[in-house]
Amino acid sequence: MLLAMGLSLVYGTTTIKLTTVWQAIFDYHSDQQAHQILQEIRLPRALAAALIGSYLAVSGAIMQAITKNSLAEPSLLGVSYGAAFSLVMTLALFPSVSTFGATAASMIGAGLSVLFVFTLAATSKGGATPVKLALAGVAIGMFLSSLTSAIALHFDVSKEMSFWYAGGLANTNWGDVKVLSFVGCIGLPIVFFIARTLTLLNLGEEVTQGLGIHLNLVKALSVTAVLLLTGSSVSVAGSIGFVGLVVPHISRMLVGPDYRFMLPVSAVLGSLLLVLADVGARMMNAPFETPIGVVTAAIGVPFFLYLVRSKGSRLV
Repeated sequence: MLLAMGLSLVYGTTTIKLTTVWQAIFDYHSDQQAHQILQEIRLPRALAAALIGSYLAVSGAIMQAITKNSLAEPSLLGVSYGAAFSLVMTLALFPSVSTFGATAASMIGAGLSVLFVFTLAATSKGGATPVKLALAGVAIGMFLSSLTSAIALHFDVSKEMSFWYAGGLANTNWGDVKVLSFVGCIGLPIVFFIARTLTLLNLGEEVTQGLGIHLNLVKALSVTAVLLLTGSSVSVAGSIGFVGLVVPHISRMLVGPDYRFMLPVSAVLGSLLLVLADVGARMMNAPFETPIGVVTAAIGVPFFLYLVRSKGSRLV
């Protein structure tokens, strides 16, 4: 992880020596251009990539636990689509909205989308089963995606939304890092608090209830954590796919199905994956940037096909 962070700080449109990186961090001089680039652009970008990668990976692991679906990731509950819909409405009505305003709007949209999905699944016959949650999330997501595209075309904000859909960290600043850090201080403790219970869910809901665990409370805490972590991530970096799908499977292969170990490992591997993907996005077509969503998709799609081919019907 430290090596990946070092690569993120050294390489970009211009290569900066490692000694200069060290000086910019511990002996900053505002009159030196390389120090300014590192402090104002590359350092917040690397930290944001690490935080977002860990958030998406942890959220994916939680989603796979509560839905009992090995192909689940945060977008399954419509989080990304709700954030996109709220963002395009904000850009259409308030074109000069600040970064903080856009972030807040995205998180509100993500929250309302999740609430709608759970309400729809819970009010159906038989309650909010994993399959119904998945189906409701897909249905609501497709509906919101269609509305988002229509509104973006009508109000001529398609260009802004195209950057958001592709995913990227080019405009990340210290304000974004502060927002992500604040959200992580709330969401991650919730995640590790329910880690043991998530492991017990593998035994079945009946067994879990027999052990005296309140399933609805666990699900509510899980969804709250996913909403906070994913909502803040997509509001800063846009839609970045496959991190929440790929990383939990790799973590499970390394440390087994115990979520007390799998979640921390997922957080570290998610950070590592997104930091390296961001470096790759900058280097693939320098000096132009490739959308980071393209890089994660290039990694995730083959892994997805491998899962489908190797595990087949056991995935759901």
